[in-house]
Amino acid sequence: QVQLVESGGGLVQAGGSLRLSCAASGRTFSNTAMGWFRQAPGKEREFVATIIWSGRSIAYADSVKGRFTISGDNAKNTVYLQMNSLEPEDTAAYTCAATDQNYGGTIWSRQGRWYNYWGRGTQVTVSS
Repeated sequence: QVQLVESGGGLVQAGGSLRLSCAASGRTFSNTAMGWFRQAPGKEREFVATIIWSGRSIAYADSVKGRFTISGDNAKNTVYLQMNSLEPEDTAAYTCAATDQNYGGTIWSRQGRWYNYWGRGTQVTVSS
C-alpha cells in the first residue's frame, strides 16, 4: 500500500521559514515525479511546486518562485519543500502528491489530476 506522509507544518510569523517533508512508502517515485499543492479555506487547491525526477525538472507556481525550494532525496524516497519569506497568503493545508507515470515536459505537473497518490496534508499558518 502506497502512503505519502507529510510533516513540518506549523505556525510561523510573516517573514519566517518552514521546511515540509513528504516521505513515501510502498513504492519508489525516484523515476517519476512528486509535488506539493495547497488549499486555503474557501479556495480551490493550487499547485505549489513539483520535482520531476524522470526529466530532471523542477517547476514552481509564480506566487512562490524565489521563496520556496523543492528538493528530493531518492535514497529516502522523500521530497522536501523549503519555504522562506513566508507571507500570510501562504496559509493553507499543504499536501504532497506523487505519480507513478512518466509524462513529457512540466506543464502537466501543475494539474492535480495527473497525480495518483496523495498525502493527508499538513497545516501551515503564517501570522502577520
